[in-house]
Amino acid sequence: MAEVDMQSVYIVAKDIDRLSEFYISALNMPVQFRDAARWTQFRLQRSAFALSSAEEAAQGAVGAVPVFQVAGEAQEAVQQKILSAGGQLLGQRDMGTHGVVATYKDPEENIFQVFSKSSTR
Repeated sequence: MAEVDMQSVYIVAKDIDRLSEFYISALNMPVQFRDAARWTQFRLQRSAFALSSAEEAAQGAVGAVPVFQVAGEAQEAVQQKILSAGGQLLGQRDMGTHGVVATYKDPEENIFQVFSKSSTR
């Protein structure tokens, strides 16, 4: 069986300009490429995250929950940036030695999470 990898994950944006600015500001993600108001793709370390217009998305597409990973010591600073950029913290779960995952809503109410490995590993 062939190995499976993740090429990218995207969510459908109502206002791609506004949502692009949110993710740039909240998570400092560099834009890999932009196709006007149809698509914004961000380059991550091993994969990509994108925002799609309804016209570019798969027919009938509904939400995804992207999970971004940051260093354990960066979790609090990232949370402050997300909140300052207009995100909303919905909850946080401490999984002990595994790490911490925080759940947020972006300005269009899409759910995303930020995971950080435990620094005690």
